[in-house]
Amino acid sequence: MGDTGSAGESRPLWARRIRNERAARGWSQAGAVEALRAHASSELPSNGSLLRNWKRWEAGDAEPDDFYKGLIAATFGTVTAAFFPRPGREDIDKTLMAGTGLDTLEIVTRMRASDVSQATLEGLRITADRLCSEYPYADSADLRVEGHAWLRRMTALLDARLTLAQHRELLALAGTVALLVGCVEYDMGRRTEAEATRRAALQLGEESGDVNVVGWAQEMRAWYALTAGDFRGVVAAAEAGEAAAPRQSVAVQLAAQRAKAWARMGDRRQVELALDQGRRILEGLPYPENLDHHFVVDPAKFDFYAMDCYRIVGENGLAEVYADEVIRSSTDSSGIVRKPMRVAEAQITLGVVAARAGDLDRAVDLGRQALSGNRRSLPSLAMVATDLSSVLAKRYPDSPETRDFADELRAIKAAQTA
Repeated sequence: MGDTGSAGESRPLWARRIRNERAARGWSQAGAVEALRAHASSELPSNGSLLRNWKRWEAGDAEPDDFYKGLIAATFGTVTAAFFPRPGREDIDKTLMAGTGLDTLEIVTRMRASDVSQATLEGLRITADRLCSEYPYADSADLRVEGHAWLRRMTALLDARLTLAQHRELLALAGTVALLVGCVEYDMGRRTEAEATRRAALQLGEESGDVNVVGWAQEMRAWYALTAGDFRGVVAAAEAGEAAAPRQSVAVQLAAQRAKAWARMGDRRQVELALDQGRRILEGLPYPENLDHHFVVDPAKFDFYAMDCYRIVGENGLAEVYADEVIRSSTDSSGIVRKPMRVAEAQITLGVVAARAGDLDRAVDLGRQALSGNRRSLPSLAMVATDLSSVLAKRYPDSPETRDFADELRAIKAAQTA
């Protein structure tokens, strides 16, 4: 287990993570210093000096400066802002709406005018951001209905008097909302509708010239292929998306989808290459203004990607460290889970680790917690839960708990086609 005992509670989270990451790799503190040096592009102090610093960092007695923060993150294969997170933005919906001073009724009223003002477009931008920010926790059916309603309003507005720039922006905003609706439809198991919506979003992205929309439409194609078991299709879709938007944050998630596919194909080398590519892109991007926006890769999500890959390749210690981090970063200061779908997959990951370690009861309990959530992506949850079910069947084939969990999983899979 990670460093979660009372002795470590007084230390900063980053200090505990440094210790947990090192322990998961089986490194001594001196070995960690050597790894740190191997990742440095400039000369570092002596090993003795670095070792003293490392001990102070792990103890939480001194916080690394910006140079060493980046170096520590690179040593452990993640990004600086995930390892040393900045304060998050809460109540994003209120902040977004306050930014325009427009409510839904006023936006719709202005949309009925014969021409379109910049205030109306700004209201639509804010609305699209709000919808995308509600994705992690909002009810899927409600979000789908609202998304469709706004799509109808946006497409109807295309008949109004628009400048060329306004026309392109409206197409791009409609493409963003279509992406969101496609994600929600796929979460609900409505695969055929989701693919049609994804294609519509891709067309809107191409017509507007918005490479971000095009890239995310290809990312959705990769996601659909991953959950369908078409791993070569994942790689092809990811490459198409990366070609369209090589320097956008979507390129990070495209690299992660490739890493997940290579992990399931058993190619550990390609997994590491894809993760490192995504890490380098993310490290070079500005820190996101809105961590809740579904089509913005927040730094903490890199831990989520790595967790999935390490679970699949059997790196139990690393999978556990990353799962603990995913749960921590997905829960706000008041204990409310802000990203329940990430937490569900982290619970399953911890369940897989427990099953491999011989703790059947903990494994099944964690799996059931994951399956019982209200906000879930059925295809992704079914895929990840199958990993746990397979481990249970292999290690505990005659256990009633194994059979019961398999039955619960079958019900989840049946819901996808209901």
